[in-house]
Amino acid sequence: MSQGHLKQATSNVMSAIQPIYPLVDPMPKASADAPIGIFDSGVGGLSVALEIARYLPNERFVYYADTAYVPYGPRKDQEIRDLTARAIEWLYREGCKVAVVACNTASAFSLDYLREHYGENFPIIGLVPALKPAVLNTQSKTVAVLATPATFRGQLIKDVMTRFAEPAQVKVIPVTCLDLVPFVEAGQQMSPECLATLTQILQPVVDQGADYLVLGCTHYPFLKSSIQYIFGQKLTLIDSGFAVARQTARILIKNGLLFEHECKDSLKIRLVVSGQNAEQLQPILGHLIPVDIKWQVSNMETEVS
Repeated sequence: MSQGHLKQATSNVMSAIQPIYPLVDPMPKASADAPIGIFDSGVGGLSVALEIARYLPNERFVYYADTAYVPYGPRKDQEIRDLTARAIEWLYREGCKVAVVACNTASAFSLDYLREHYGENFPIIGLVPALKPAVLNTQSKTVAVLATPATFRGQLIKDVMTRFAEPAQVKVIPVTCLDLVPFVEAGQQMSPECLATLTQILQPVVDQGADYLVLGCTHYPFLKSSIQYIFGQKLTLIDSGFAVARQTARILIKNGLLFEHECKDSLKIRLVVSGQNAEQLQPILGHLIPVDIKWQVSNMETEVS
């Protein structure tokens, strides 16, 4: 689908974002052999896609990376909602059976009204930073959450803090940095600049006694090796990937959409990028995606493997 067609197909969604119903020209309910749709502002959501792929090895994926607008973190709330609605509409029209919003920032603002819009025939799965397990396991009663400013503005993280951290009297240190996502998008996780940035923002957390670091953005699991290189075992790193994989499996089973036939040597992940930077992303994706998973990346306008 061309960018022009995408804009045309989603103009109604974009102009009337709250609420965005009724659903115009609903798609027929997808079958179990349809792909799982995954969306993120960039390549970070691959950390979630790969967790789901490991947990559900028979599934195929269509991955929409909105690289024309990455990162979402510094954007205004309504713009985040608009961009998320456009991405989910594209996955819906591509015939995906469920959509995983593999972006903490987008999940913080978009889940409720998107679920209302699409209804039961197109389940939408979102993310919340994995603060609960950190709170339950911390020995120092101090944990840190590394996330975007927009994620901290959302209600999801506030609810988890109120329900779990406050009753347990666990101190939660919010940490934000808008420079990290571009490092991952450029494949520069181990660059001197990235390591210096991580040291600058996380050393104060270690100094305050935090023993758990919640990676509250799907790009950040790709920084695990960098963080461990600097801090060793001082911080236990935790993210939402495995929990989302289990939730995706539950949703598929509940809706009779789990694909149970083995598919050897078939394309596993089809990535489509909005920023017309498929060629530049090829080597970066080659480092992020395990060699045993077949994938292709293409630009939104002309999909070429």
